[in-house]
Amino acid sequence: MNTFGSVFRLTSFGESHGEAIGGIIDGCPAGIVISAESIQKELDRRKPGQSSITTSRSEVDKVEFLSGIYEGKTTGTPIGFIVKNQNQHSADYDSLKNVYRPSHADFTYQSKYGIRDYRGGGRSSARETIARVVGGAVAKTVLQKLKVKITAYTSQVGHIRLDKPYTALDLTTIDATPIRCPDADLAEKMIRYIEQVKEEGDTIGGIITCICEGVPVGLGEPVFGKLHAALGNAMLSINAVKGFEYGLGFDCVNYKGSEINDNFYRRSDGKIGTKTNYSGGIQGGISTGEPIYFRVAFKPVATIMKEQQTVDERGKSVILNAKGRHDPCVLPRAVPIVEAMAAMVVLDYYLMNKGTVV
Repeated sequence: MNTFGSVFRLTSFGESHGEAIGGIIDGCPAGIVISAESIQKELDRRKPGQSSITTSRSEVDKVEFLSGIYEGKTTGTPIGFIVKNQNQHSADYDSLKNVYRPSHADFTYQSKYGIRDYRGGGRSSARETIARVVGGAVAKTVLQKLKVKITAYTSQVGHIRLDKPYTALDLTTIDATPIRCPDADLAEKMIRYIEQVKEEGDTIGGIITCICEGVPVGLGEPVFGKLHAALGNAMLSINAVKGFEYGLGFDCVNYKGSEINDNFYRRSDGKIGTKTNYSGGIQGGISTGEPIYFRVAFKPVATIMKEQQTVDERGKSVILNAKGRHDPCVLPRAVPIVEAMAAMVVLDYYLMNKGTVV
């Protein structure tokens, strides 16, 4: 289960402290102009060491394409790529070799496989998401031909919440602050809070909101291939994700049907649309043509700089004092990951429905 997608597929490989993270993208249409700069820009948004509210691990995270691109265009054959690991501090994990870290995958990986790479979590490390960002960046490039735009931003950190709808925000300002929140005043509060939590040796979680604009009507497969189910599967596969909701989500229980039904009407361009969009651009598991929007909840990073009680592989009680370089909050670096996964889902479903982007 290291391959994602049905037509547009990404297979990822590599570990946090191995030689490299890499992947193979299969099913990408031929003739797509690929800009190395735009792909690298997405990786730069995800890479560590961006600011005081991210891990201090310093990685260039430069992508090297090995196949599938000729004279700047996709050839329709598998696109192979790698991103080399260059700044591992594996010695930071030596004391954890036989210890199960609370809320990490140490115990479950050991129980499932009988072996695990304790250095940075190995395959369970969020560093694996490098491959997803590359795959998503390629998918975004294809989607540009279809005039589909995918944008994500931080909408909540701990108790600090952005209550404005995305339609009331200037989404071009998302990358103007390290936390990637399009409200400057709230962004500053979020940053100060994360810095406070970091100073305490702790971590904090939050929520990322994502909007997919320009998605055509009709994407989604009944009944087990519903578009929102695919998006949920994609988001819940991201490290530290604990929740997914689209449209009005869980808040819909507070309303009557007469209050949140999306009534249809004929727009000025002659096409059918809905006057409201509480359903989040998806009805019956199929896209309506309205913007798709959803929210993804991330838990606090499990590695904290405080003493924790746990056990070793023999079941002996031990006190854990974690070392290393870790994010106090995953959200700033998770924004491009959410966008990447959404892009791959939308493109995959478009190709399933249309077969081509031409």
